[in-house]
Amino acid sequence: MKYFVIGARGQLGRDLCPRLWGDVVAASRDSADLTNPALLRTTLAAERPEVVVNCAAYNLVDKAEAEPESAFAVNAFGVRTLANLCSEFNIMLVHFSSDYVFGLDNGRRLPWTEVDVPIPNSVYAASKLTGEYFVRSLCPKHFVIRTCGLYGVWGTGGKGGNFVETMLRLGREKKPLRVVADQVCTPTYTVDLAYAVANLLDTGKYGLYHVTSGGSCTWHEFASTIFQQSEMKVDVAAISTAEFGAAAHRPAYSVLSCAKFVALGIEPLREWKAALAAYLQERRVQK
Repeated sequence: MKYFVIGARGQLGRDLCPRLWGDVVAASRDSADLTNPALLRTTLAAERPEVVVNCAAYNLVDKAEAEPESAFAVNAFGVRTLANLCSEFNIMLVHFSSDYVFGLDNGRRLPWTEVDVPIPNSVYAASKLTGEYFVRSLCPKHFVIRTCGLYGVWGTGGKGGNFVETMLRLGREKKPLRVVADQVCTPTYTVDLAYAVANLLDTGKYGLYHVTSGGSCTWHEFASTIFQQSEMKVDVAAISTAEFGAAAHRPAYSVLSCAKFVALGIEPLREWKAALAAYLQERRVQK
C-alpha cells in the first residue's frame, strides 16, 4: 500500500507517517499545496498513491474570523480539489476534521455522534464542515475523522506549539494564569490517534468517524493536570469563555462519542490523563 501524506511535517503528520503500514511519501508543501490545484494534479498523477492522507489545515481559529477567505481556501475549496482528484484517480482519501463543527448547543452534555447534526459557530468550524461535506459527497472511498484538541511532540509550526507546550512555557514564567473552565472537550495525543487511524484504515469500512482520547475535561482541568503531572506549582484561575474574550466562538461542549469506531473491534484510545502522562514522558525522552 502506498500512502501520500499531505501536511506530513505537522504534529499529526509526523506521528502518523511512521505508523502507516506500507510505502509512505511524506509530502512537503512544495509538492502538495491545497491551494494549488495544478500542482496537486501533477503530483498525484506522478505518485499514483493508493491512499492520500490529508493532515494539512488552516488551524488559526481566531485569525480565521478576520480572514475567512484564507480558511476556506485551505479547509474547504482545497479539500474539494483533493476530493475530486482522488475520485478521478480512484484513490482512498483520509481527511481530518474537528469537534468544533458542533458549536451552538450550549446545553449539551451527551457526547456527539456521527449522526448528530453539526452546527458550526465560527468561520474555522464552518470551513472544516464544508471540507467534510466535499469529501463525503465527491470521493466514494473516504474516511473523514473528527478529532479534538490535538497535541504531539512536534507541535504545529504555524501555531507555534500546542496547548500543553503553551501551558508549560507560561508555567515556567511563574505568573498566575487564567484558563477557560466552561468549555468541555477531550484533548487527544497524536501518537494514540495515529495508531488508531492506522487500524481504522485497515478495516476498509469507509465513512465518518469520531476518534479521540477517552473521557472529557475543561481546558482549566487540562491545564491543572498538566502542571500536576509535571510537578509544577502554578496558580491557575478558572475563568469563563466570555471573560477570556477570544475572537472566535468555541463550543461549550464538544465531547465526541467514539462508539462507532470502537464497534469495528478496534481498541479505544486511552483516557486523556494517561495519554497526557505518556506525552510528557515522550517529550522528556526527546530532549
